[in-house]
Amino acid sequence: MDKIWEEMYEAAKAVLNARKISDYVTCGEVAAAVLSKSGKIYTGVCIDTCSTLGICAERNAIFNMITNGEHEIARVLSLMEDHIGGAPCGACRELMVQLMPGKYHGIEILMDYTTGRVMTLGELTPEWWIK
Repeated sequence: MDKIWEEMYEAAKAVLNARKISDYVTCGEVAAAVLSKSGKIYTGVCIDTCSTLGICAERNAIFNMITNGEHEIARVLSLMEDHIGGAPCGACRELMVQLMPGKYHGIEILMDYTTGRVMTLGELTPEWWIK
């Protein structure tokens, strides 16, 4: 596994912190790190509410990246409490596709930290409605 994945893993792990904020909101059960095309790492955590106002960790990290003036994604890493990783949900994939139409296919996603398995968003979304 290369150094950038390790840095992303550590960044996501640093914000992974499951906690209850109120009777209606929990957060931190999933953390994500997104590497922008410029090489900067942005993080985010999931925020879950009782009324669908929450957000996934990956989209939170992407919005953090956008807030800081960037919009092109190179890599995505998600961590759950098992610290292994996994694929982004459909809503997160949709956001990445819409942010980078024509270029999203090459976004790398770490599927399993323990084995170093990486897939591209194009492999995960081969027949998306946006080409």
